[in-house]
Amino acid sequence: MANVTLRNVRKTYPGGFEAIKGVNVDVADGQFCVLVGPSGCGKSTLLRMVAGLETVTGGEIDIGGRVVNQVEPADRDIAMVFQNYALYPHMSVFNNMAYGLRNRGMKEAEVKTRVDEAARVLELTPMLERKPRQLSGGQRQRVAMGRAIVRQPKVFLFDEPLSNLDAKLRIAMRVEIRKLQRRLNTTSIYVTHDQLEAMTLADVLVVMNGGEVEQIGNPLAIYEKPATTFVASFIGAPPMNLMPTRADEIKSQLGSTEAGILGIRPEDFVITDQTPAGGIALPLTVEAIERVGAETFVYGARDQDEQRVAATPGELPPGEVIVRIPGSEAPPIGARIRVAALRQKLHLFSGDGRTRLEA
Repeated sequence: MANVTLRNVRKTYPGGFEAIKGVNVDVADGQFCVLVGPSGCGKSTLLRMVAGLETVTGGEIDIGGRVVNQVEPADRDIAMVFQNYALYPHMSVFNNMAYGLRNRGMKEAEVKTRVDEAARVLELTPMLERKPRQLSGGQRQRVAMGRAIVRQPKVFLFDEPLSNLDAKLRIAMRVEIRKLQRRLNTTSIYVTHDQLEAMTLADVLVVMNGGEVEQIGNPLAIYEKPATTFVASFIGAPPMNLMPTRADEIKSQLGSTEAGILGIRPEDFVITDQTPAGGIALPLTVEAIERVGAETFVYGARDQDEQRVAATPGELPPGEVIVRIPGSEAPPIGARIRVAALRQKLHLFSGDGRTRLEA
């Protein structure tokens, strides 16, 4: 096992495109680190740099106290699990898992011991003689994981390993991966664009955007105190409601003296005729309803003739607002409602969205 440290890591492609812009990340020994962000944010490029599949333009990548910028992938003592499984179709499950060990010249007795143990952990023992075509998608992904496990590497790297699976299987495999990582206690770096997957798997979450790190921390801490409006809108489903505010409103309501952006999580609104002391309220017209079992999402908007910053204390500017309420009961489409949020549930950001402001 080993820690992984990225120090001011950069990647610039020919032509001047800078894909990674000075990333600093510390992954402690045994931690499960998840890189999350939208497509094109640089997360997979960063993972491939750790693996040695992409060259480093600037900065250092340190694995277990050794700078590996110039070290070949095979010599970094890492194992990677890919999105497309990359199994040999003509080989059995056993031989797929054993292939890398045999290439290293390991004795057959040790190869069998390692493969059998990995198969036991992953519940693949009855399938060792099958070919990949005889397996389900989830079973194939477990074989790919087994191939990584048998190497007993210092670091596991996962590049969106669940994106080819259906929704139900993704949930099951997500649980399996987390249980497996805790059992093996191997340092792991995992890439995904799925923020729910990221939140449930990570010990430490790295939110990326445009080749840069927006925020690093415990998933729940990031959810509760996002550092930027990008993080606020990306982490959470549905996303945080974000609304511009005037300086005088912010001063009277939140104690700040500059115009900015106010954020409110959908679950922090309640439907009420009252405006809580120190909180805010919004009149809405219900435009859409989504019932998802135990919860209902209400989508509302201000009337066109009210598309302005309100002068009344506690009133906020317009835009679509999402409200999460419990159960399946909801106001009818077209209804006029009023929603409110308590002062302690409000998030304030600078006008450019790049800084969280403490009220």
